Amino acid sequence: MALYLHLGQDTVVTLDEIIGIFDLDTTTVSKSTRNYLTNAEKAGDVVNVSMELPKSFYCLRKPCQAKRQDDLYSQISSTTLLKRTEFMDKLANI
Repeated sequence: MALYLHLGQDTVVTLDEIIGIFDLDTTTVSKSTRNYLTNAEKAGDVVNVSMELPKSFYCLRKPCQAKRQDDLYSQISSTTLLKRTEFMDKLANI
């Protein structure tokens, strides 16, 4: 059974597609992360799933079907999405 996570607007991915969910405020302190995101943006591998200021980014195992991208920015915080995944895990174990 696949579990899905809503990342914002009309973007939904399965949990098994997600490699990592990262908070933009804390992870972009690192120069390596800033370089990674800058290079990914230049290559066209990043899409913002909302028109709002992003709070988190997601690395996907395979390109998202709807956007054909490897990384996504979302206005939803990484903490909120962690709570959603924990809730879905509980539902899957019922």
